[in-house]
Amino acid sequence: MAASDSIGAAIRAANAAGRPALVGFMTAGFPTRERFRADLAAVASACDVVEIGVPFSDPMADGTTIQRASFAALANGVTLPWILEELRAAGRSSAPVLLMSYLNPLLAYGLERLPRDAAAAGVSGFIVPDLPNEESAELDAALAGAGLALVQMVTPVTPPERLERLCRSARGFVYAVTMTGTTGKSTEVPDDVLAYMDRVRGAAAVPVCAGFGIRSREQVRRFAPHVDGVVVGSALVEALERGDDVRAFLGSLR
Repeated sequence: MAASDSIGAAIRAANAAGRPALVGFMTAGFPTRERFRADLAAVASACDVVEIGVPFSDPMADGTTIQRASFAALANGVTLPWILEELRAAGRSSAPVLLMSYLNPLLAYGLERLPRDAAAAGVSGFIVPDLPNEESAELDAALAGAGLALVQMVTPVTPPERLERLCRSARGFVYAVTMTGTTGKSTEVPDDVLAYMDRVRGAAAVPVCAGFGIRSREQVRRFAPHVDGVVVGSALVEALERGDDVRAFLGSLR
């Protein structure tokens, strides 16, 4: 099985067990570099897929929690090469691992060697929120050559024709953003958002996961009939920052 296929397989396995998949987001090296491997193991043990944020100086899609985590990690010297080395040293994760990175760190690393090094570190795919689909062909082809996925993102204001195109080209899963704006804001999950999720699911050949603002069991229950999984980001970063039992926290969302 290609690494990219392991993402959808993990999500579908959760669905076959009667529950929506959990995709857990953590910022690499936050709250400390020293805890990264232990935190990764804890998150992977409670999630179906792990999304690791690569710290960046201008995280335009992220709210205050993940911005704060990103800036702290940068101050602590966390870089993409460090992340890949840590993942290699940690060994294969119990859940598929995605890297969420803005484009500049990937370009700085070099698109020629990135796919090979990421695959060797056990990465299954990438989410690049500031890379438009129309400009993604080079990265997409490079990742596909190493068996890695480029996850596509859609939003409630994505025009229907564009949404269809993004869903057709998606690998791993479609990341369906729940709202306009940045991460971290809680949402009450109105009916029109659920109808939008149904449209995305109808257009996608891969699983659909809802993300941005998900932090409660009630929200997960509301989304569950309309998506294949949910992404838990800011709430999980906050739990890691407090030193909470993340297995218990993530278990409380199921």
